[in-house]
Parts: sequence; C-alpha cells; structure tokens
Amino acid sequence: MGFEKELLLGAEVIAVAAIDEGISGVYAYPGTPSTEIATYIQQSELAKQKNIRSSWSTNEKTAYEAALGMSYAGKKSLVCMKHVGLNVAADAFINSAITGVNGGLVLLVADDPSMHSSQNEQDTRFYAKFAYLPLLEPSNQQEAYHCIRYAFYLSEMVKLPVIVRITTRLSHSRSAITRTTPVDANNLSPEKDRMKWILLPGNARKRYKNLLDIQHQLVHFSENSVFNNEVQGKGELGVIAFGLAYNYVMEINSVHKLNIPVLKISQYPLPEKKIKDFCNRHKKVLIAEEGYPIYEELLRGFFDNEKFLGRLDGTLPRTGELSPDAIYNALLKKPKFTLGIPEVVANRPPELCQGCSHRDLYDALNKSLEGYEQKHVFSDIGCYTLGALPPYNAINTCVDMGASVTMAKGAADAGLHPSVAVIGDSTFTHSGITGLLDAVNDNAKMTLIISDNYTTAMTGGQDSSGTNRLHQICEGVGVDKKNIHTIVPLKKNFDENVAILKNAFEFDGVSVIIACRECVQTLRRKKTKKND
Repeated sequence: MGFEKELLLGAEVIAVAAIDEGISGVYAYPGTPSTEIATYIQQSELAKQKNIRSSWSTNEKTAYEAALGMSYAGKKSLVCMKHVGLNVAADAFINSAITGVNGGLVLLVADDPSMHSSQNEQDTRFYAKFAYLPLLEPSNQQEAYHCIRYAFYLSEMVKLPVIVRITTRLSHSRSAITRTTPVDANNLSPEKDRMKWILLPGNARKRYKNLLDIQHQLVHFSENSVFNNEVQGKGELGVIAFGLAYNYVMEINSVHKLNIPVLKISQYPLPEKKIKDFCNRHKKVLIAEEGYPIYEELLRGFFDNEKFLGRLDGTLPRTGELSPDAIYNALLKKPKFTLGIPEVVANRPPELCQGCSHRDLYDALNKSLEGYEQKHVFSDIGCYTLGALPPYNAINTCVDMGASVTMAKGAADAGLHPSVAVIGDSTFTHSGITGLLDAVNDNAKMTLIISDNYTTAMTGGQDSSGTNRLHQICEGVGVDKKNIHTIVPLKKNFDENVAILKNAFEFDGVSVIIACRECVQTLRRKKTKKND
C-alpha cells in the first residue's frame, strides 16, 4: 500500500493504526469520546477483508474480558472505552496485570476533561499507576498512530496489557497522518503456561511479584522512549508537558518566541533519570498535564514543593481542559487579551429530538404520577436523561450506568412509594439486569420502565444488545410475565399508557413496563438509506 497522507479524526487514527498492526478483534461499548474507533473498524472494507471481529459488546467488562480471551489465544486485540467505562471493566483489568497477556492487548481509554459528555473528569492515568502498567499518552494524531503500533509491540515484549490514553480534543479533531508498513495478524497460538492465568492466592502472589519485578524494565523503556524527549531552551523556568499539553506549550513557546526548555513525556512509568536531570537544571518547573495533577503530585513528593508550578498551586486551572490561553497565562504571568464572542444567538439547552419516543413516555409518566405525594423517578445514562430538563422535569437522579434500577430498589426498601426507575434498552443490558435480579429476589415494590428505542441512541445509533429480547430477559430474571407490560409511547395511546403505568405502581412487587418505539434518528437514517 502507498503511504499518502490521510485526513482523519484522532479516534479514526487509532482504528487505522490497530488495523495496520494486525489486530484480530476490537472490543468496545459505545461511549463518547471513544465511539468512533470501533465504528471506523466496523465500516472499514480493509478490516472486513482481514476478518477483524468488531461488533459491539454488552458492556466494558465483557469487552475487556473478550479481548483478554483473544490475547490468551495468541492474537492481538484492541479494547476501547471512555474513562468511566474503565470503572466497569476494572476487575478484569486489574487482574490482567497479574496474569499478563499472550498476544498483544492494548486498552484505549478516551478521557473527557471538562465533562463534555460525561459525569466526571476521571483521569485514566490513576489506573495505570494503580495496576503497575505502562501507559502511552500521544500529543497529536500522528503520534497516536505510532503509539498504538508501538503499544502492541511493547505489550508482546513485556507480556502485559498496555494502556493508550487520549482525550476528547485529540479524539474529535482531524489531522493529516501518514501510515507505515502494515503487518499480518498473529497465528493462533494459545497460552501454554496455564498456571499464569489461574489466580488462586498462592499463584496470584507469585504473579504479583513478577509484576513488581518487571517495573524496572518498564522504567527502562520509558527512559529510552522516542515519545519522551527534550526541546532545548534557556532560562530558569522549564516545562514538563505530558501528552496533549505538549502541543499547547509548544504553540505558546513558538508564537511568543519564549525559548523555554520543555521536557515532553508521553510514556509512563515516569522516566526518573530524565526528569531528575531536567528538574535539577531549573529553578522552577511548570507541570502541564491534561486532567488531574497526577504527575505534579508525584514530582512534588520527590523534589522541593516550591520548585513546581501547575494545577495544585493555581498557576493552571484545577478543573476542565487545558488550553493555549491557560498556558499563556502561566508562562507570561498575565491574562491574554481576547475579544469576546458576541451573544448573537442565545444559548439553547439540549433537548430531546422532535418526535422522540422519550417525549411521549415522560408525558404519560408525569400524568400517571399526579396525585402521589412522592414523585421521585430514578433515571439513568442516555438520551432520556434530558427528561430532567424543562418542560418535563420528570426525573430526579442520574448517577452511573444501571444505578436507576438499584437506587429505585433501595428507595422501595426504605418505603418510598411509588418507586420508579427509567432506563434505556442499551443501558439495561449494560448494567441494569443484575439490579433487576436483586429487586426480584427481594420482591421489591417498584416499577421499572425500560424505554426501548431499539438502539444505543445517545452515541449515534449503535446496535443494542437486548433488541427484541427485553421481555424474555425480564422473564428469565424472574419477573412474572403477567407483570411485564408493553406500551407504545405515542400521543394516541396516552390515556391507555397512563392507566397501565398507574396499575403498575400499585402492584405489590416488581413490575416492568417496556416502552417500545424506534429512535426517530435511526428510523430516518434507515428510510434515507432505503431510498438511496
């Protein structure tokens, strides 16, 4: 193949690099800002020719475990998720650091500073430190391509999972990249050392010691990494820039001709000798990192606290994304003058699509709750979370995937009536089924509403694992089929739906309402495709 430049999103670059590196499978659950990676591979003709497995997993835990199974079989696997998804996969992830891997396994995590589409700003680098695993943090799209390819090499070299961390700004911006020579997929070669993978306590202790013993080798790789290097400059102030922050630092350094020395770090564990040498040559050091002040805290533990500037002392903002302006303010010690953007159009809060099935569901739900003193509805993560906003004001909670079911169950245990949960079809199969099993086992007096629009709508209309099977799943968990009702949320069915909801609220046990109507966006796309 030729090596012409290609204009790609950062997420697409990850996908292209993984294909070129000979993966046999990608495993993922859709979550912004990581969704486009698996989507690209699913739509790639080259990936189809190579027979790369790419359909969506039920959740991040199942995705990680399946990728680990492919690695056990000797083949390379990529597993992708957003930062909060790693919480779901954490059990398998942490233990895989102890088992190690066979075929290369790369975990791509997309963090979301500023919470553009997330509940928190969680920083994946904590997990790398927690699990004693190497992490790569590319500073731009071209480097992301090389990082992914190198990560698979490193994974097979040290026999460990390798994390590649990107953020929203890199994932969702475009740049021209050049690809390098692709390689073939690994042959099937299942793990021969069975005891590596059996974490009985006696064996797990040996494997954990092996993980600790290899740390010096990981530091050695970082000390000699092409992703960690110094840009020469002058002055008593130096900057250590991690990942994407390096771009911002170099922009200000170049545009304003500051000639400040910069140490770029994009591979973890920290290259201790490189950093110590740099810090000893500078009176003050600004730590520029996208996310939590993780490395700043580590370095303050090794050196005089007065040496470092960054998020902890307020030189850089503690929350949100970094920006060139923030770096400018930190380096030049004065606010940058910028022209404000006039309010030509008033800000408009997000809202449910016109024709969305959730609209008619919330209308019926609000009506059915009239007359009750307590009107608390536990909801979940998806498009339907917008029911918290006017004109519906219909839900009271949104905490984490699946929490609607178990929180409603706990509230019912406390005596709240009616105790109502609203969850989407994809979120239900992701994390809601086990909560429903708890409710059935305790015969909790609660109503679960599954708003089924036949897709994972919030992240772009990916396949949903429970489509056309939700009734059977609920019955299989133990809900009496007489207490599983299907409604169609349309205005013409309003009175009938209100009556069904009211009856469900008064049932002395677990009742389930499945509100079925296809997402208006995926339906529109299907019709357009059919007409084409």
